[in-house]
Amino acid sequence: MVLTSLEDMKAVEPMVLDVRGKTGITDIMVVASGNSGRHVKAIAARVVEDAKDRGLRPLGVEGEESAEWVLVDLGDVVVHVMVPKMRDLYRLERIWGIDESEDSIPPTGDLQA
Repeated sequence: MVLTSLEDMKAVEPMVLDVRGKTGITDIMVVASGNSGRHVKAIAARVVEDAKDRGLRPLGVEGEESAEWVLVDLGDVVVHVMVPKMRDLYRLERIWGIDESEDSIPPTGDLQA
């Protein structure tokens, strides 16, 4: 559902990170970019809307005001949508020690949330 939402909203470079065993916060992190703050906000809103349509109530949404980095917490899946400068600055993929060839799941991976 998350990947479909991102695709529908034309999110840039979605990356699915399997962080099981690396954190107790979540199992999967999805990182994607939007072209502007407005785009980031719209992408995150779509993820929330689609989750609710499937009966999933987000545990939290943060960063909507600044719209430079919006986090949508769906429990087992946490979605980070950022403007490119924030994504380049924080490099979440690198923080979690994820190498694309190692613990990432291709964007077409099968996620339930």
